[in-house]
Amino acid sequence: MHQQQPTDELTVEQAHEDFAAEVSYWREVRGDSKRGLALKMGFDPSYVSHIESGRHKPTEEFARQADKHLQAGNAIWQRYLAYETARRTGGGTAQPVPAQRHDMPYATGSALVVEHDQARLDYDGSSYRATMRRRLRNTGSEPITRYLIRISVDRYPGDPELSNAHYRANPLTWDELTLTATCRGEEMVWSAKHDRDAFKEVWLVFENSRGRFPLYPGESVWIEYAYTVSDTKWGCWFQRAVRLPTQHLQVQLAFPARLDPVVWGTETSMTAEASPLRTPPVRSEEDGARIFTWSTAAPALHARYRLEWRFRARPEPQEQVREFG
Repeated sequence: MHQQQPTDELTVEQAHEDFAAEVSYWREVRGDSKRGLALKMGFDPSYVSHIESGRHKPTEEFARQADKHLQAGNAIWQRYLAYETARRTGGGTAQPVPAQRHDMPYATGSALVVEHDQARLDYDGSSYRATMRRRLRNTGSEPITRYLIRISVDRYPGDPELSNAHYRANPLTWDELTLTATCRGEEMVWSAKHDRDAFKEVWLVFENSRGRFPLYPGESVWIEYAYTVSDTKWGCWFQRAVRLPTQHLQVQLAFPARLDPVVWGTETSMTAEASPLRTPPVRSEEDGARIFTWSTAAPALHARYRLEWRFRARPEPQEQVREFG
């Protein structure tokens, strides 16, 4: 279950929200904090935060600077042009866009803690299936009724313009994702929060047609969700971002052994450039698959762990061999 995006003429409000979401997406991809990006661009330290929350309207100067500094391949600039078009043509109402409500803050002080985070990516030679299992604990004082997830792909991470053009022509669709989610053995319904060509934000809701099962204060529960992406839309990388206090993180990659895969990884924080993982992925063989497992205890909040690979027995086309910028 998900909410369909409206097909009518883009309103000022929707164009404003699309711009804010695009900035947020590329900032997360590049590993910048809101304050850090604002300072790099020469803006007030709180300016990016105000843009992403909807308190400030998009401006030409900000759009150009953000696109340049985040290497967004004109994606942010295009969102700004769409906003200007909607504003000039009077799409929707001309009222200021209200600040976006932060339903579940992903920061220190959040009521939600991840006791264990297990991510596994399986490849069958033509498509990837990502399976996420998380044990969540509600440390707050109110029931939690939904959980926000993100699905982000980038076919050519070293060339944003090429990647953006690729997804404009071949957008990621809900049908191909075949997203499923469960909790306590119960199916979870879900609704789309943001639907972009290469980026989705989804609310997993603790309910289904048979009833509701909120996560109450003091309780812990496992949730699991999974989705599929063709290798024509998935680059050779898999990144885990720590958005909630997390006690243990594990990432596992399972590839056909016949492809002779090799894997390496990097770690990035808000204050440091990308550096090699402190421990290597552990390699094992099982039923014709080569499995790489990497884990860490108490990962830093806002850290990003990125695993990359190549298949030595299947050379990639020349345009796919690029450094990650």
